[in-house]
Amino acid sequence: MAKSLDKVHKKVHKKKGGRMDSLHVNSRDAKRLRAASAREEKLSRLMDAAARVNQVYVERIAWFKSALEGSVGALTEEELRVLTRSFIDREDAQLEEAKAQRRPGRPRTKIEEDIIMRKDDEEREFKSGFWIPDLRDDEGRLKLDRWAGDWGGLHTLNFIRVVRDGDIKPSSFPPKGLS
Repeated sequence: MAKSLDKVHKKVHKKKGGRMDSLHVNSRDAKRLRAASAREEKLSRLMDAAARVNQVYVERIAWFKSALEGSVGALTEEELRVLTRSFIDREDAQLEEAKAQRRPGRPRTKIEEDIIMRKDDEEREFKSGFWIPDLRDDEGRLKLDRWAGDWGGLHTLNFIRVVRDGDIKPSSFPPKGLS
């Protein structure tokens, strides 16, 4: 039995001879069309949610790529920690500006809340292992330079987890927990 909306619509259309308005509200064909439409909508919502989650990681890797433009060579572990710290602190100026514009005694703005929440999440991740591309060798730098900027191209890169006060651990793509 066909599941996609296009296929169900085509079969019902063919069966009814092109007269889709002659369907009874509770007929089998109408139920199949409603179910296929609901399935299509659900899949669309799930795909959008997954794309939003993935976009966070794409923007992170793009920031690292832009931060390293003009430099060459592999990075040391300490340089990776400094680069990660600068990524976490990237919105501090915008946060200070938003705080300065707010009158004393007023609640935080939505922008401030978003930045603070994002920064807290990144701080927690940095404490346990921040997911970044492996830039400790020239091959990793070259792969990052060649990366086109989309989620599908990230599988070619190698990834690590940089712990704030500890080791650097290898990781996998896509990021799952503390892999």
